Amino acid sequence: MTHQNSYPRILLSILWIFIILNFVARDIHELGRPGMLEQMMSGTIDGVVITEMLMLLGGIMIEIPILMTVLALLLPHRVNRWANIGVGLLTMVMIVAMNRQPDLDNFFFMGFQLTALIAIVGIARRWQAPERTDAITS
Repeated sequence: MTHQNSYPRILLSILWIFIILNFVARDIHELGRPGMLEQMMSGTIDGVVITEMLMLLGGIMIEIPILMTVLALLLPHRVNRWANIGVGLLTMVMIVAMNRQPDLDNFFFMGFQLTALIAIVGIARRWQAPERTDAITS
């Protein structure tokens, strides 16, 4: 892996980490909302009953960006590009779908996440295949 070839990989992985940290920061920030801890203890948040299936869905939603931090470093170029584009777009849809009635702080965190995801998709789209250095030249 050359320096030029590794740069997009590192940048993509860092951006995925940035997105994860924003998920965590938003969730911690929500704990300060009046009544949130009581809602969590009751098992119903903003009228939504928290079921095992909903918890599994939430786990999957956060695991995808976590997995991308590693895959962005390890996948071959072509698969890596398409994985970052596809998962980036999917994550955008998930973030917007899960914030149908966002409050001001949710808009704040969502703005940073969507900006980072747009950057991920853009970097992956422009990422050129590395030049082969093992070819015989005449």
